[in-house]
Amino acid sequence: MRLSQYFLPVLKENPAEAQIVSHRLMLRAGMIKQSSAGIYSWLPLGYKVLRKVEEIVHQEQQRVGHIPMLMPTLQSADLWKESGRYDAYGPEMLRIRDRQDRDMLYGPTNEEMITDIFRSHVGSYKDLPLTLYHIQWKFRDEIRPRFGVMRGREFLMKDGYNFDLTKEDALHAYNRHLVSYLRTYERMGLQAIPMRADSGPIGGDDTHEFLVLAETGESEVFYDSEITDLTFGDREIDPSDHDACRAVLDEFTSRYARTDETHDPELFAKVPEERQRTARGIEVGQIFYFGTKYSDAMNAKVQGPDGKQVPVHMGSHGIGVSRLLGAIIEASHDDKGIIWPEGVTPFHAGIVNLKQGDEEADAACDALYKSLKALGLDPLYDDRKGGAGMKFATMDLIGLPWRITVGPRGLKNGVVELTSRRTGESAELPPEQAVEKLAKIYAGIA
Repeated sequence: MRLSQYFLPVLKENPAEAQIVSHRLMLRAGMIKQSSAGIYSWLPLGYKVLRKVEEIVHQEQQRVGHIPMLMPTLQSADLWKESGRYDAYGPEMLRIRDRQDRDMLYGPTNEEMITDIFRSHVGSYKDLPLTLYHIQWKFRDEIRPRFGVMRGREFLMKDGYNFDLTKEDALHAYNRHLVSYLRTYERMGLQAIPMRADSGPIGGDDTHEFLVLAETGESEVFYDSEITDLTFGDREIDPSDHDACRAVLDEFTSRYARTDETHDPELFAKVPEERQRTARGIEVGQIFYFGTKYSDAMNAKVQGPDGKQVPVHMGSHGIGVSRLLGAIIEASHDDKGIIWPEGVTPFHAGIVNLKQGDEEADAACDALYKSLKALGLDPLYDDRKGGAGMKFATMDLIGLPWRITVGPRGLKNGVVELTSRRTGESAELPPEQAVEKLAKIYAGIA
């Protein structure tokens, strides 16, 4: 993409309504525009990152055998009345009526709908285990939407639902989701810590939230600092191996880590004092096991091996896809702008032409652009007329991990400048070596 042909409405000044870094930078970088309170249009740059994040979620869900589908945003209230949650959910649910005077709602979650789909088509234990998921827009009518996409009313979310014959199998699904979530977040450059949490209106006794530590987090968290030394890395776990998945859960949840809602001061006091930490965290996902809560209420049963009808054991598992963009920016920025991790960057590198209109500089930039494209990389070429300061400021603001700077002086020596956004370090390299280095960097990105 050439910047002269792209839609990138960057702002020079900080928007007055933005209270936190991610909201401010997303507005300034031309990623989003508020449509109404807590509801945003996703402009091209923001939409590009959103799709990158969504694709990683899809890949990691399907890696462990979960099956994608798509459910509607509007749901019949009848299903929620059947489960008993229609009146219990609260004012966050947007309730509406259609022209036939039928009660409808804009879905905040999908336990009822997926249970209805399951009970309509699955009748035998031989069809289990089964995990279905989708990524869809949700709506929760927050009383005070704020912080941009971090606490909006409309948001994109992945929610998945497992159906199992026994509690043991359902808890394995829980552990399997934890494994897949750890990989998902690390691929986005995040450390998301699983913390014992409250189940809220979803219900159930077993639940962990995944939180990214950040000063602007909405939750107070208490944890053993040892947990921040853990990484999932490139290990391969067989998703059907109960013991292996359980071992990962034990590794990442055996140390104290809880949100304020489940904090236990007596247990926390047993953590060595030098490792006790209190901070704030941004929730980016949650996993639940809730047993037969919905299958009992909605008669979702299968025939067991003994021929008897039994309710299935269920769990639900969410990732806040749109919220993740805010979390990534909160965790990765400086005073100049965003610093995208390579796994989610909207463009792999920026090309800055210091003297647009110079025949040699233009030719060198065009050659770099074509070479990167030929290798499957996606560069953003700033071919606008204007000063170097303006171009560097734009690149720093939008946060591309790498910048190639091309100017007549360097070209006389046969080099361009390759700069890391994260470290600020630069190296002068022949153009073909700069391309080769970027190809190697991105070849290592899962």
